[in-house]
Amino acid sequence: MDIELGRAKKTRRAYGFDEISLCPSIITINPDDTDISVKIGGKKLDVPIIASAMDGVVSPKTAALMSQFGGLGVLNLQGVWARYEDAEKQLEKIAAVSKEEYVPLMQKMYLEPIKKELVAKRIKEIKAAGGIAAVSSIPQDAIELGPIARDAGVDIFVVQSTVLSTKHKSKSSAPLDLKKFCAEMKVPVIVGNCVTYEVALTLMGTGVAGVLVGIGPGAACTSRGVLGVGVPMATSIADCAAARDSYFKENNVYVPIIADGGMAVGGDICKAIACGADAVMIGSPIAKASEAPGKGYHWGMATPSPTLPRGSRIKVGTIGSLKEILHGPAKFDDGSMNFVGALRTSMGALGAVNLKEMQQVEVVIAPSVLTEGKVYQKAQQLGMYK
Repeated sequence: MDIELGRAKKTRRAYGFDEISLCPSIITINPDDTDISVKIGGKKLDVPIIASAMDGVVSPKTAALMSQFGGLGVLNLQGVWARYEDAEKQLEKIAAVSKEEYVPLMQKMYLEPIKKELVAKRIKEIKAAGGIAAVSSIPQDAIELGPIARDAGVDIFVVQSTVLSTKHKSKSSAPLDLKKFCAEMKVPVIVGNCVTYEVALTLMGTGVAGVLVGIGPGAACTSRGVLGVGVPMATSIADCAAARDSYFKENNVYVPIIADGGMAVGGDICKAIACGADAVMIGSPIAKASEAPGKGYHWGMATPSPTLPRGSRIKVGTIGSLKEILHGPAKFDDGSMNFVGALRTSMGALGAVNLKEMQQVEVVIAPSVLTEGKVYQKAQQLGMYK
């Protein structure tokens, strides 16, 4: 329904995760009997969780661990791992620098050229450790880096930017032809990011193996504040899920959508799938793992921009191992650990035996769901009770 923003502008209401809740049905299921597997890029994942292609989140080691624990980790080819042989030392500098020195350091550090031999080396490191090798590049570099990654044995290639479309206009450079790129890569290509039905539908028509949904909701991303661009996640996921279903009905090709960003706790992951996502991509929750390369810090992908940084370095701390964050047991009661247990338990309470059924559960608008009846929790957070 259109809402009048003013005489010259009509708009519509959009919703974020904090404004919705999931409604149980007449059926409940034993959580152990739920199936949370999903197929992404021809690979079956036992866990529908993907670690974001961010330097503080995914290293070759954590990418392999994500595969070991049933999920997927995506390595950022724009990051330090493809620029520096001694990437660990560079990450230590990022973690140690002051807040005032952080952005200038990042801008200087990321001026180091991407090295083709390191792109191939990192992919081979992931595969040698038994992991699914997935890497990410911005569209401007995909034409060069894609073939290198393919020849090194990459399993999934991700083309990712803040906003991606099939109708890019530029007087200075030719846009990436996604349809041609997907055909030439001969490995599954996932693209993003988008937030609308129309863009998701046109992206699917290029032959991609998946679409990332979400602009600016990530904990370390400041794009919404800097650019004013974005759509709340619950609405953007539901819109793009509708595009996926329309595309499947018309072409008999199922292109999964991956909710990217804005999920801090297990309940957010459950809501994302209930809104229509096939899988989720998360950054800051994985950055809290003891194995994460950020050493307790997490930063946005667009932070190193030489002219308009759009990512902050945030201290997330270290709360436990990657296995504990994904599979438990949880040490805390805030939903920050055991995401698999949370998803299975939620699906059991909602009567959803698999992810497709989870996408069909009833969602209600509930802006007070996080605060209703929580007077003592709020008081404790404010330090009124110990």
